[in-house]
Amino acid sequence: MDPLKNLRLRLEEGVVRAFENLTDGWRELLSRSSGALTHFHPSAKSEEAAEASQDFPRWSLLAAETWETAQSVIIRMEMPGMRKEDIDISIRGNLPRIRGEKRSEGEYQSRLYRLTERAYGRFERTIPVPHSIEEEQVEVTYRDGVITVVLPKTEAIPPRQLTIR
Repeated sequence: MDPLKNLRLRLEEGVVRAFENLTDGWRELLSRSSGALTHFHPSAKSEEAAEASQDFPRWSLLAAETWETAQSVIIRMEMPGMRKEDIDISIRGNLPRIRGEKRSEGEYQSRLYRLTERAYGRFERTIPVPHSIEEEQVEVTYRDGVITVVLPKTEAIPPRQLTIR
């Protein structure tokens, strides 16, 4: 086979594989993590900070997980680099809302960024819960950049043993 043709075929195969991998990655992100993709609104107070914040991404991942026990629904969300004072949690019915502000530190003018993947600003996420919640007994903890919200159910639902036929 002609070496040039062989090289062309190998390049085409490589491009197809790369495109398939990229497509699979986007498909995974959209199907499993679409809620984690969070929009950050600029919260700059000065003109200088407002201009600098234009260089930062407006979208970032705030990865969360939620699971259920017989007595509660638990939500855990990663919020690296945030202070607990900058996080606000409220509940209306069975819809917890987590809001906050992720702040950037330091001066922007003297920095020459090579990579900017972190978003800064105000954000809000709601995570639907499939049960009624005892709002007065909700527990919230924040440790090592991870917030944990324990939402007690109004009625405990014990696990049911199923019969195999």
